[in-house]
Amino acid sequence: MAKVPSAVVAAGGLVGGYGVARWTKKRELGGVVLAVAGGVAAQQWKQRAGGKAAGALTAAYLGAFGASHPLAKKVGAWPAVFGVAGAVALASWAIADRHA
Repeated sequence: MAKVPSAVVAAGGLVGGYGVARWTKKRELGGVVLAVAGGVAAQQWKQRAGGKAAGALTAAYLGAFGASHPLAKKVGAWPAVFGVAGAVALASWAIADRHA
């Protein structure tokens, strides 16, 4: 099985979580997508970059989720989600995927 970059998993969790919550009108389902993708990404980060990096990237993932809410009030929901997902993906690639 091909390795999916952790950057794709993390960004997909943020975008997919929001999409599922919006389209189903069930925030908890979006939260499940967010949590599952975050857990998978965290495992990948730990394997590829170590525990400290995984902790920092997990904090960035959760922080991005939190930051998307006030950002959405300024730029709109989808632009906010794509912006924070891109930021997390870039950090994930730079720290964990670039040399994998």
